[in-house]
Amino acid sequence: MSQHILTAVAWPYANGPRHIGHVSGFGVPSDVFSRYQRMAGNKVLMVSGTDEHGTPIQVQADKEGVTARELADRYNRVIAEDLTGLGLSYDLFTRTTTKNHYAVTQEIFKGLYDNGYIFPKTTMGAISPSTGRTLPDRYIEGTCPICGYDGARGDQCDNCGNQLDPIQLIHPKSRINGETPIFVETEHFMLDLPAFAEVLGSYLQSKQGEWRPNVLKFALNLLGDLQPRAISRDLDWGVPIPLDGWRDQPNKRLYVWFDAVIGYLSASIEWARRSGDPDAWRQWWQNPDARGYYFMGKDNIVFHAEIWPAMLLGYSGQGGRGGSPGSLGALNVPSEVVSSEFLTMEGKKFSSSRQVVIYVRDFLARYDADALRYYISVAGPENQDTDFTWQEFVNRNNGELVAAWGNLVNRSISMAAKNFGAIPEAGELTDADRALLERSRNAFGPVGAELNRSRFKNAITEAFDVVRDANRYLAEQEPWKLKDDTERQKSILHVALQVVDDAKTMLTPFLPGSSNKVHAMLGGEGVWSGMPEMHDVDEDGGTPYPVITGDYQGAAQWEHRQIKPGTPLAPPVPLFKKLDPKVVDEELARLAD
Repeated sequence: MSQHILTAVAWPYANGPRHIGHVSGFGVPSDVFSRYQRMAGNKVLMVSGTDEHGTPIQVQADKEGVTARELADRYNRVIAEDLTGLGLSYDLFTRTTTKNHYAVTQEIFKGLYDNGYIFPKTTMGAISPSTGRTLPDRYIEGTCPICGYDGARGDQCDNCGNQLDPIQLIHPKSRINGETPIFVETEHFMLDLPAFAEVLGSYLQSKQGEWRPNVLKFALNLLGDLQPRAISRDLDWGVPIPLDGWRDQPNKRLYVWFDAVIGYLSASIEWARRSGDPDAWRQWWQNPDARGYYFMGKDNIVFHAEIWPAMLLGYSGQGGRGGSPGSLGALNVPSEVVSSEFLTMEGKKFSSSRQVVIYVRDFLARYDADALRYYISVAGPENQDTDFTWQEFVNRNNGELVAAWGNLVNRSISMAAKNFGAIPEAGELTDADRALLERSRNAFGPVGAELNRSRFKNAITEAFDVVRDANRYLAEQEPWKLKDDTERQKSILHVALQVVDDAKTMLTPFLPGSSNKVHAMLGGEGVWSGMPEMHDVDEDGGTPYPVITGDYQGAAQWEHRQIKPGTPLAPPVPLFKKLDPKVVDEELARLAD
């Protein structure tokens, strides 16, 4: 039975281009999952956009001598272009500076406020002595007062997982310029997280055996020390606070992380409006049978496994203080938070300032998108921190994509095209023929089951095992030696092409671009798997901005399909580019420059 599946993808921050470490956590895994779910017959809504508020945007804008809006406009377009180039199949990729997003954010704030889950409080805020600006929690680092970790942030310690306030840090320093912040009294609105301790505990406990163990353990550990959390900031760039006496204050705005997570909902509402059915979003947010999967890196677990569920529960009137749903109605909480670990590069943490980085657009200018997608899927940081090395990238590209999958496609199709011009019909099958066909047909079950559980490494490994079995079959059967036995040659090539077709289908979520090429090589017509497109749109006659969207309802379905003998075949073109080993030295030299 078809399900409504919400794929909620972490919002990339619009203060610069994204690097491959970013897309290994939120980008490729979410797209692999969404493409599989569509192929399995489910109704997917994949949404995200650029996160464009907060002090970091203002800091970068000051560095570049532009306004915050100008900076956000520039990187919104850069990021949208990169994610389109990577083939990420967003139903809508938008931004947080739209009127729609402001309205939805303010509605969620008012609903929480009316239900008693938001209250004002005088706190100590961190100010930069040199600029007089508020320093965001994440831009202050120091020693954790709980575990002694030197490198804790002002909002949480990644070592022990506890929530923190900047003033609690020992020897706090600004990440911007190293100066010691000044703490002054300021009034802010607080989200009453302790009021959700019981309901969050029940919610998280119900996910035992469903979520990745590292995600659930981290989230459960936070329950013991829930504290009210500030959701407003002293700055002029962000969503205004929608209360009398506050909305017109020039230097009070909602905290960027409060409005960013609401983006999943506001993007869904924007998508529905653009689709011509303004209420269509409700099928993913209010249908009790709908499922919502949230994809991000592990540094964002606290926001998606604790704060966002608390906000949704509070707006729906389901926290410790009760209440009633706001005007949007009761809203679904996440079904699963799918968090990846961190990707490092050549043994070092990604750092744009230290040039330990390769940006997505630079990568795509030199290498295939599917080559990066494959690497992330088979060797990415799914369950543990993983190191990207150029040597391993070249080895996997040449040894697996080119020599295994590309070679199977090329020699099977080229031999059949040369000798018969079409998919040949099989004659009497041998035990070896039947064994390979059964192996390939039966792989859809386990590969699909792993994809459904977001176990991407297991899924692509199983699919490639089928490819290796097919290559072994061809090596053993040696159809190129059967010029005097064309009937047997036809059977072997028919079996090989059937497995190529099956493997193409199983690899489509991971390698959509090359799977489209294989579909065409096998004589397929029309669109196999839809690819994203970037369009400029406007909002109520405002300045146009880019969104990613697309029609993804192609022919691809998660099932074995019998190939049709007689389908014309053309000589194939290489599926992947073999990389010169010199690439390793060239890329390492770029890092050293």
